[in-house]
Amino acid sequence: MDFDTHENLTHMDENGRPKMVDVGNKEDSSRLAVAKASIAMKPETLERIREGRIGKGDVLSVAQTAGILAAKNTSSAIPMCHNIFITGIEMDFELDSEKSAVHISARASTIGKTGIEMESLHAVSIAALTIYDMCKAIDRGMVISDIRLVYKEGGKSGVYSREED
Repeated sequence: MDFDTHENLTHMDENGRPKMVDVGNKEDSSRLAVAKASIAMKPETLERIREGRIGKGDVLSVAQTAGILAAKNTSSAIPMCHNIFITGIEMDFELDSEKSAVHISARASTIGKTGIEMESLHAVSIAALTIYDMCKAIDRGMVISDIRLVYKEGGKSGVYSREED
């Protein structure tokens, strides 16, 4: 990458300094993004989540609420993100006994001038961190991994779909 030119870096001005891209002239379009993440843990920890036996409360309910709140506050946490109007956000959690993990997904939608990928990614990240926080007293070895965008549609770039294993 040539660091002497900033013509292809949309979040950099002509002096190489950060800027927020002006999307004011873009057309509104319907946009959707799906992100996923996983958190691996001891089998006993997963079983306690499944049975509702974590001392801090209903882990998945709290993580779901945290993920939704995170999506709504993405622009406060990530400097160059636009504050966008979210029309919907859905969180899903899959308890995987074989891998001793919780798989998290977030599906966010908007109608606007810029994408909603960061909101979905932020949602799964914070949901995973919330699970860690709620279970750390019994399992400090949990591992958050595989945070990724798996699908997006809308806007100028159209559809992106990640091939999953």
